Amino acid sequence: MDYVVLFLEKISSFLNEPETLKLFINNRFLMICLVIVLLKIKYTTYSNIYLSALVNIFGTLLHEMSHFLVGLFLNAHPSRFDLFPKKQGGGYVMGSVGFQNIRFYNAVPASLAPLLLLVIGYYFNIWFFKNIHVNYLNYILYLFLQTIIIENAIPSSTDFKVAFSYPFGVLFYAFIFVFSVIYLI
Repeated sequence: MDYVVLFLEKISSFLNEPETLKLFINNRFLMICLVIVLLKIKYTTYSNIYLSALVNIFGTLLHEMSHFLVGLFLNAHPSRFDLFPKKQGGGYVMGSVGFQNIRFYNAVPASLAPLLLLVIGYYFNIWFFKNIHVNYLNYILYLFLQTIIIENAIPSSTDFKVAFSYPFGVLFYAFIFVFSVIYLI
């Protein structure tokens, strides 16, 4: 019994050394491994719709809220907001937002609005490392939150179909993007 306590104390003192913590946080390989483990745990819940909904609710809320807010701002008239998963085809739809006024000028931004979550993830990263004293637990929490934010920033295939169903809108926003890159940056 004394050996177990001694062993645990040695591990605890090793983990609490600042150099060990720095090695843990600055190790990109370990970070990628932790993210993959988090994603694997998440994907194992996909066999049960209720467990999957529970695990994905925060990310689904962020994703769908971005559609809703951009659609509201650009006069797309959001008419339906759903966070509960539904079986569709061979899989599940985790959430959805319906619009009544999709036009060329609002289809692309309303459909691709989850990409704005990348900006939130970027500023969360800056804020976290400036304001939080990093330890193992809150670093793993940071990785978990960033994984949720970045994973849900990717528009779905339906989002891309809606965005690219208005070719004039795609050209319009492509022109704005090219103009801003050439003249403003």
